[in-house]
Amino acid sequence: MSSPSNRVAVVILAAGQGTRMKSRRAKVLHEICGRSMLGHVFASAEALEPSRLVVVVGRNSEQIEKSFANRCDFALQTEQRGTGHAVLQAMPLIENFDGEALILYGDTPLLRSSTFQRMSDLKRETGADLVMLTAGGEIPGRVVRDADGRVERIVEAQDASPEELAIEERNTGVYLVGMELLRDGLANLKDHNRQGELYITDIVGYAVGQGRIVEALQLEDSDECLGINTRSDLAAATAVMRRRIAERHMAAGVTLIDPEQTYIDVDVEIGEDTLIEPGVVIRGDTTIGRDVHIKAHCVIEDSRLDDEVEIGPLARLRPNCHLSRGVRIGNFVEIKNSNIGPGSKSAHLTYIGDADIGARVNLGCGTIVVNYDGKKKHRTTIEDGVFVGCNANLVSPVTLGENSFIAAGSTITKDVPEDALGLARSKQNNLEGWVAKRDGREPRGSGKKSGKKGKAGSEESEGQ
Repeated sequence: MSSPSNRVAVVILAAGQGTRMKSRRAKVLHEICGRSMLGHVFASAEALEPSRLVVVVGRNSEQIEKSFANRCDFALQTEQRGTGHAVLQAMPLIENFDGEALILYGDTPLLRSSTFQRMSDLKRETGADLVMLTAGGEIPGRVVRDADGRVERIVEAQDASPEELAIEERNTGVYLVGMELLRDGLANLKDHNRQGELYITDIVGYAVGQGRIVEALQLEDSDECLGINTRSDLAAATAVMRRRIAERHMAAGVTLIDPEQTYIDVDVEIGEDTLIEPGVVIRGDTTIGRDVHIKAHCVIEDSRLDDEVEIGPLARLRPNCHLSRGVRIGNFVEIKNSNIGPGSKSAHLTYIGDADIGARVNLGCGTIVVNYDGKKKHRTTIEDGVFVGCNANLVSPVTLGENSFIAAGSTITKDVPEDALGLARSKQNNLEGWVAKRDGREPRGSGKKSGKKGKAGSEESEGQ
């Protein structure tokens, strides 16, 4: 669609009030699998490499403009007078454009770029002046055809007769139309309907009346045209998108034990032969290598896992983590903004924050990187081959030299040199009888009682 002989301008209508979402956020900025619904529309539209991209905004326009600055032009619809009126607001930005216009909606995020390409192919093959996208399902606009089966007009549900309400083919509101026809059709829109609005749908009837060729491409998958007006709609669209994402990864060689219980954002990349167990959540800009095993109920955000990493169950990677080849991370380990070198491991119950960890490092159970002093975050460096015993606190900033050893229970506040033992414990003192004295009783382990047992034992031994 982006060839010089068939240039396209994309107009996305995103000025709706969105009141049924019950949100202070613009409706089209609500997310589906890690990307706003308008972001999904952008991704499909940008795949066409359009010559122009215009978004019509209204309520919460500043939020949308901030989110998509430098990616498009914006037209403001200050008065809500229908979809035709919204398209009219975009026309000054494309008035000198002589290609085709693709009309889309910011709250219909599941349409694929391949569908737009099919519309373009149909327009070219048939010589149509306008191609509309139709589908089945709960969509208000009915597609009225004549006795020969040609598209005649679109009628909205509130303006339809009982016979027209029974029509199953519905209008999605997506159009690919030549700019000349679009200009003429918009100029002839009338608000002669119950809502007193200008409908872009009326351009179909206008085109037919002018003897123009109108074709309809009916969607095989009606989920594509799912529009979002409520939180329930948002959940339904998310379920569809999750299924698409899961199918894409499985087709590329990833094993998902239970796709319905696996939550993967749209921009996540996963290598072949990776195994993902149920309950896993993978978010944001995350890249996962080959032969990785992600066990049940892990959460991974904006991180990179190289080949042959094993993580979980119940582990969490917060943003900006890099786990190198062969790293092993066990249950109840949380890692944040850290790099872990090849073959290193942390089996369980550990927090690693703002750390650079070398190769072949062992972090024992209960290791804590103390990275926050109450005002600033500090980094810890752990060099190759370090062994950290259980229940150790590493108070940042601190460096553990290559092949050093940290004794269990130590709180390390100073650098530990290469090959050194870091030991930082207070001396243990046993106060005999302290508990008994606190409880006001005779100590059960008194020396006199123990002595008698020893003597009896000796006599018994001698007797034997």
